[in-house]
Parts: sequence; C-alpha cells; structure tokens
Amino acid sequence: MNRKKWICTAAAITGLLLAVIAGLSIRHMKNSSYVSASELAGQKSGSVSEKLEENGNEDLAESSESKNGQPDGKQDQENGVGAEKNENGGNSSAGQNTDEEAAENDSSTGESENDSQESKTESEAEPTDQLVNLVFSGDILLSDHVMNAYKNGGIRSVLDSQFQSVIDESDIFMANEEFPFSTRGTPAEDKQFTFRAAPSLTFVFKELGIDIVTLANNHAMDYGTDALLDTCDTLDKAGIRRVGAGKNLDEAKAPVILEAQGKKIGFLGASRVIPVASWNATSTKPGMLTTYDPKILVDEIKKLREQCDYLVVYVHWGIERSERPEDYQRSLGKQYIDAGADIVIGSHPHVLQGIEQYKGKNIVYSLGNFCFGGNMYPSDMDTMIFQQTFTLKGGKLQEDNVTNIIPCSISSVEDYNNYQPTPAAGEKETEILNKITQRSQGLSNENTEESDSENDNSDSDESYDDSEDDNSGSDEYDDSDE
Repeated sequence: MNRKKWICTAAAITGLLLAVIAGLSIRHMKNSSYVSASELAGQKSGSVSEKLEENGNEDLAESSESKNGQPDGKQDQENGVGAEKNENGGNSSAGQNTDEEAAENDSSTGESENDSQESKTESEAEPTDQLVNLVFSGDILLSDHVMNAYKNGGIRSVLDSQFQSVIDESDIFMANEEFPFSTRGTPAEDKQFTFRAAPSLTFVFKELGIDIVTLANNHAMDYGTDALLDTCDTLDKAGIRRVGAGKNLDEAKAPVILEAQGKKIGFLGASRVIPVASWNATSTKPGMLTTYDPKILVDEIKKLREQCDYLVVYVHWGIERSERPEDYQRSLGKQYIDAGADIVIGSHPHVLQGIEQYKGKNIVYSLGNFCFGGNMYPSDMDTMIFQQTFTLKGGKLQEDNVTNIIPCSISSVEDYNNYQPTPAAGEKETEILNKITQRSQGLSNENTEESDSENDNSDSDESYDDSEDDNSGSDEYDDSDE
C-alpha cells in the first residue's frame, strides 16, 4: 500500500514537471525571431567582403573582434543587423543612443569629406605663386685697380658680402662687360681709353656670381675683332652666357634663353653707342648688334617673345654723365616693350638715370657703374642694383611688376674709390633713393602712348658717336696708378 502511494506521488510530480517545461517552451517560441542559415551566411559573407574591398585586412580583424562578443553599434548599422533588431522590437535604449551617435559620426564624416573636397577645389583653383628673381648691375671693368684690390683681400675686397647674398639668392645675375678678355690685338685708333683684361681673370666673374653679360657696348672691340673673338671663346669656356656680339651678325643678334624655376627667360643685348660703323657685325664679319636703326632688334624681340616666358633687353645708350635719358632712349625703350620685352635695362652714362614705367613694365635708363676699375676720384660714386621679381601663377606671368632698388656706392669708403661696391645705409641710402625718384619724375606721364619712331636715327655713318671718349676726362678712367 505504501509502495502504491509512493508510485502515484512520483507520477504526479513528473507530470507537473513536464507541464512546466512544455509551458516554458511555448513562451520562448512566441518571443523569439529566427534567421535561416542561408540568410545568416549571406549576411556574414557580404559584411566581410565589403570590409576587404574598402579597408583591407586590418578592418577584417576589427570586424572579427566585434563578432566575438564586442558589438559595435555603427558597424551593426552598416551591416544591416541593427535595422533587423528594430523591426523585431529587440533594441534597448542603449542601442538607440548608439544609432544616434552613429548618425552624428556619419554627419561629421560627411562634413569632413566636404571640407576636404572644398579645400582641394580651392587648392586647384588657386595654384601656388612661383617667384623668379632677376638681378642687374651696371658696368664692370676688371682693371688693374680692381685686381690689386682682389690681391689684397680676395673677392670680399671687390664685392661686399651683402651684395653677394643678394646675387647668390637670385635666379639670374646679368651685367655689362665693358672690356674684352684677350691678350691679342692693338688699341683702337683715336680712342682716349681702351680696355682689356687677361682671359684668366674669368674666375672673378665666377666668384661674383655672374650668369650672363652683354658685350654690346663701346669697349668690347677696343682691341679689334681678334680680341672680341677671344672674349666670346673665353666666356663660353667659363660657362658664362653672352649676348650682343659675336663672330657675325647671326651670332651677335642671337638670344640666350636661361631656365629659372622651370620657366624660360630670354635675353638680348644691343648698343646705340659705338665709335665707328665698322664695329657693326655683318653676315661675314665679327662685331656687335647695334640699334641706331631699331628694326633688327625689334624683329629679334618679336621672334624671341614666342620662345620664352619673360624677355629682357639690355641696351648701351645715352650720353655719359647725363642725368636724364635722351629722347631717342625713351622712344627706343617703348618700341622694345611694344615688340614684346618685359623689361629694358640700360647702361653707358656711368651715372644713375631715372626709371620709366611704360604699359606696366620698367625701362631702367642707366644703372651707373658697378665694379668698374676707372677713376679713383670720381665726382659721383652712387649706383644701384636693380632686382626684378616676376610672379607666375598657374604658369602664367602676372602683371604685378615687383621691383627692388638697392642703393649703393661703387666704393666702401667715402673719400676715394676703392672699387668695392657697397650697399648704402642711413642718410646715404635715402639720398640715393631720392636721387633716383627725382630723375624719374616726368618720365611716366605718357605711359599709355605708343612709341614714336620718328625720332630714331637711321643706321648711317653720321649716327655713330663715341661721346664718352670725346668728353670723358678723368671721370671715366684714370690710369695714373696703373
């Protein structure tokens, strides 16, 4: 009897347990959502392949870490899991916050991408400015005076260190070589002063930092055509470029094109001051390019304009010691710019003349002397270095006309010429700048008018003059100490 009661009791307890288990199973089925194996495999495959394509294996490792118990709300949203949770009511408030944060992150990322695109667009629309610096000096003569100074202290006894810095920091340095490099030839007849220097002295030009010279002047043929040809060969061997003279007219009028900052700078040289017509280069005879009749030079400017980004014309002209340019200088300078020159540099007067702006471009009528071994006691030792900076934007020349005038003296001492050009300072600097300003007054009143060729002289024997040698006296050269 007792055994029968125990069996009944055990059966009742077992039935009750089965009923509870059945109830729990039914409740679990009602509150659960299932994804088929194929659908689940598809979701995993898509998620991983997208990460591989977008970010590589490192992001794949991050994705694997998230699936191992460290879910990322933003990653879930990208993979579609978060959306499925919302549809089935399984998202908690923490999940909602995560979604909001993800949306904010997406918005922030979008703004960053837009800013980056705008910055890139601005960068493409406004290319970086490219600056090219050209430096010009006046007359150079390596006389015994200059070389004696060099022997006493090297290049620093010939050129001030401040000037050297300006030259070294420039892209191109150009000067007027007022003598031939040669030991051959005989002095020109009927000339009061004739100049010449040994070819071995080109090392001084190299130490000065000279890149190019003009030989078109009234002293390059002081010792004849042989000395001129020696000069051309000597400069060529030294790697110093030259314009304005050569073995024939084709070489004398040939331009030099130098490259600076990836841009082509063209140079031409010519003289409006020679003693006799025979100094003209011809198709068969050495000589120089002259511009009494400007046609040849103007034609060469027009040709060169098509080959370079910036065009320089260096011309020897004017009257010695005259503080103002002649009418023909002004007319010629404008014709050169009308033909395509970007700047005109002048020499010969041995003193400073004014600067004229014509159509936004500079005509520097005279730079005066520079390292010129002439008179030890000249009446005027003021000079300047002219620095022209032009800007290229997107490869195009800008009309900004940035110039820098460096006032200086041809001597580092006041009471005599020691042949060491030195930047001026203080009151002397102001004095020289005022002098240039005064001598420039009235020169730019007609800067919009076309050039007038009616005042130009034809290329005839009557046009040639050597006014410097007729009246130069001791102010140009003094050989008493030679």
